Amino acid sequence: MRLGYNTNGFAHHRLRDALEVIAGIGYRAVAITLDVHHLDPFAPGHAAEQREIAAACRDLDLVPVIETGARFLLDPRRKHRPNLLGADPAERAARIAFLERAIAAAATVGAPVVSLWSGAADDAPGAAALDERLAAGLRAVCRRAADAGVVIGFEPEPGMYVEDMAGFARVRALVDHPALALTLDVGHAHLTEAAGAVATIATWAPHVVNVHVEGMRRPEHDHLAPWDGDLDVRATLAALAAAGYAGPACFELSRHSHDAVRIATRAFAFVTAAA
Repeated sequence: MRLGYNTNGFAHHRLRDALEVIAGIGYRAVAITLDVHHLDPFAPGHAAEQREIAAACRDLDLVPVIETGARFLLDPRRKHRPNLLGADPAERAARIAFLERAIAAAATVGAPVVSLWSGAADDAPGAAALDERLAAGLRAVCRRAADAGVVIGFEPEPGMYVEDMAGFARVRALVDHPALALTLDVGHAHLTEAAGAVATIATWAPHVVNVHVEGMRRPEHDHLAPWDGDLDVRATLAALAAAGYAGPACFELSRHSHDAVRIATRAFAFVTAAA
């Protein structure tokens, strides 16, 4: 397992500076959230920037993951919109086009995984219709990912249409594509799975390609520092290691960007001191 940090927790740093800080602390993975200030795939010169970041990750021994959860990258007025569930087919197409850009960025940067979620519905046509919208979009994205040599890590997210492992299992069966795998957020599993995060790891480890880490306190969906909350973060990481997981496990602490260096340093020390 390669412990890492998400760049959404370094929102006030230039991306290259954030990479150097993250690597300097001792992390060996980085989750790069494509955003207006970090590797924006719509910005002029984005291809050249992606090549520069690829070289930086190699030089710093960081395994990158591409994350697609930026809040306002596609719409400055609506958080996490458009998404794959939108009532308007043009909005669903816009999200697919963005995800295709993310896949291209992953291929250039050297990231084996593009992580995404379902989003929330903006109408109520029934579960079957929503499932088909989501599955159709994911099939298109998975085909593009397979062509690029990238896998898709789907993340169940509390409050979204697919928020738990039962929902992921249902959608995975509908999509039925080998490029679709699991991004497991251990804090989300702590909230949504009755058996808890460690048991979820034991059940789903063969399908996990990407992990998000943070502290969490039931029943609130609030990403906390790993020493806060009632989730045993050290035990979850130990369970991942025991299951043979060797991929990236990145802290996702976007609300701590104002204190990024101290929090990232302390988080690393917190989980490695017991190793």
